[in-house]
Amino acid sequence: MQHLFDTTYEVETPEAIDLSAKIAGPAPRALAYTIDLSIRLLALLLILAVLAFLGEAGWGVFFILSFAMEWFYPVLFEVLRQGQTPGKKMLGIAVVNDDLTPVTWSTSITRNLLRAIDILPFAYALGIITMACTQHFQRLGDLAAGSVVIYRKKYTTVTNLPPVKPSPPPIPLSIEDQLAITSFTQRHQEISSARQQELAAILQPLINQNKKDQHNNPVIHLHAVGNWLLGKRE
Repeated sequence: MQHLFDTTYEVETPEAIDLSAKIAGPAPRALAYTIDLSIRLLALLLILAVLAFLGEAGWGVFFILSFAMEWFYPVLFEVLRQGQTPGKKMLGIAVVNDDLTPVTWSTSITRNLLRAIDILPFAYALGIITMACTQHFQRLGDLAAGSVVIYRKKYTTVTNLPPVKPSPPPIPLSIEDQLAITSFTQRHQEISSARQQELAAILQPLINQNKKDQHNNPVIHLHAVGNWLLGKRE
């Protein structure tokens, strides 16, 4: 049972892997937005200082760049920089899809376009009210796009990986399959041996292990593939 003020966000993947994250509240999100706004304003001031010498043409270019900076700055950073604008990165938070997968173009564009509504009637009042009334601090843009803002964990993936020789996957894997296997590998210390065997039985068909494989234990085989996907090579 989840408590009202519990900020833990949990989802279960189709492969029966439980993923969890901590939801970021209004305060860090407001600070991140303030940082990003300051960056945009500073950039626009520098641009204006250069374009001012071009007269009316310079002002036209400035207004176009202002529009692009306002609406595409967050989208480009969120999609290309793992859900983090500079402000979000400084606060250690990130935008993700509500299934905790990386944010997509459509998700980011939708949530940022709806900022035009969240900002009403002033100072993001509607967005703040919506966040306060939803369980996972989602503003209208998040609800429409299917996104949440979480704290980005810093993993020490190399030192915490299981002591198994890495092995490349025998077949190409989708992003979802890779996420399932790497999550299983990273959490090997948190999951009991019995539960690992149960999950391995579910995940094993993803890599089509045959009876002649060098890893007779499906858990070890998945850890080997997971180690390889996480960058371990020896």
